[in-house]
Parts: sequence; C-alpha cells; structure tokens
Amino acid sequence: MNLARYPAQEPLSALGEAYQQRILALGTDQTGIEVDYGPDPYQSLTVFRPDRPRGEVLVFFHGGGWTNGCKEWMFFMAPALLQEGVTFVSAGYRLAPAHVFPAGLDDCADAVTWVERHASRHGGDPDRIFVGGHSAGGHYAALLAVSSAWRTARGLPVDVLKGCLPVSGVYQFGDESGMAVRPRFLGSRAPDAVAQGDDRAEAAAAPLAQLEPAACPPFLLTRGGRDFPHLIGQADRMAAALDAAGVPVQQEILADCDHFEASIACGQQGGAWASRAADWMRATPRHAGLRVDRP
Repeated sequence: MNLARYPAQEPLSALGEAYQQRILALGTDQTGIEVDYGPDPYQSLTVFRPDRPRGEVLVFFHGGGWTNGCKEWMFFMAPALLQEGVTFVSAGYRLAPAHVFPAGLDDCADAVTWVERHASRHGGDPDRIFVGGHSAGGHYAALLAVSSAWRTARGLPVDVLKGCLPVSGVYQFGDESGMAVRPRFLGSRAPDAVAQGDDRAEAAAAPLAQLEPAACPPFLLTRGGRDFPHLIGQADRMAAALDAAGVPVQQEILADCDHFEASIACGQQGGAWASRAADWMRATPRHAGLRVDRP
C-alpha cells in the first residue's frame, strides 16, 4: 500500500482511528491492478481479479464521513469476494471539505465508467456491474443507483448498474435524518436556506429524495444490528421506500455488529456476507431492460 501519495486528512475519532488501523492491517498483503481514472490522487481505483471469475463485478466505495479514507481501506474485502468469483474494485473519490458535493459523487460515477469500459480485461462482464460501499461510500453507491441523472451525466448507460449493495449507508439529510450535524461534504448552507426551509444540496444528495423507480436496480441493504441508531432508521425507511416503489429490495442485518464491525464482517473469508452478496448478485437478472449504449 502506498498511502504516502495522499494529502493529509482530518483527524479521525478514536473509534475511526481504531477501525482504520484494523482494516489496513487486514488488507496489507492484498495487491491488485492500480488505475488512476483522474488527476487527483484520490481519483484512483484498484482491481482485484479472481482466479475463476464468474462475471460479476462489485465496485465498492470506502466510508470515512466524506472527509476521510481512501481506496486502500477496502482492500481487506478482496479475498472473500475473489473466493466467490467476483471481480472486486475498490475505488476512491475526492474528499470534503476541499471538495464538496457533487465532486465525490462525480468521481464515483467516473470510476464506474472506467470499470464499464475495462471490466472484460479483468474477468468481469460489463453487463454485470454492481456498486456498493460502507457508510459514506454506501451513500454514494445508493445515490448513483436510485437516479439515472448521475449516471447519464457522466456518460454511463442508464442500465449500467445491475444492483446496489450499500452497507450501513446514509440515505437522508436534513431535519428528518436523525443526524446531529450537517455533513461537511454538502458545503455551506445558503444564507436564506434556513429561513425558507430550502436546502437543495440536502435534497439533491439524499437517495430517499431522488428515488427514480424506473431507473433503479435491485438493492441488498446491509446494516449492523447495533449500528448507529439514525442509520438503522434510515435503512428501514430506505427499504420501505424501495419496496413501495416496486424496486426489489432485501435487507441483511448483521445482528452482533456495530457500524464498524459491519464493515469488517463483509470481508471475512467464509463469512456470511460475502457468500450472501455473491449469491444475490448471481441471482439478479442478467439483462434488466434495454441497454442504452454510449456513442
């Protein structure tokens, strides 16, 4: 791992620092194909190819509250998914507060664009691309999945994503979200937004507010049984909204896990999540609707 390439990040909380140390230690021996999809150091991804690829590709985005983290955080997940025949891609994105919404989301879409163009070279099927992420990364994955606007704006086919697998994701902002503070990646609130009750960034960034059923692939929503209370509520509301909209959705609750343990459980070889995720991806339709190719 070459973490020296990244600019200094903001200090982590004690829990965040312990999580970072653990996942970096778990993934320290994992090596893949390094790719820069943009000029910023965070605009990079790593591809891990299984010995016996089955075609499914999972593009996964790290957490870190939109202000911390890097693609190396998720390297520890590679062995369990490779064992299932899944091509695993860990992708980074630019961080707040230097880069506010939608910069990070644009990066996630650009990472998927690179994968769609090059998946076949790494044992993947460009018609079998899935996205996922933990925490803030789960938020970006969900937002890419629920609305076609983010995909088409970056030159992606409308139906490029065959499914979304967020883990302990964020799906809502504002007064109803249960979050104590406004996430810094949303930027400064407009001077009159509070008085008028209008914050367009919060609405534009919220998967629950952007749900477009006709363009939305199936979801496998995962959270910890002891996750942050506001994220438990958000996951339940997101699952209910998807179901009401007719979008196939299943929930996976890792009963004994908190927010950070849920992430770690996803990388356990022989663990339930990797096997469950691989089975779920294989079971999704191979061709969902008419594929709209780019010129």
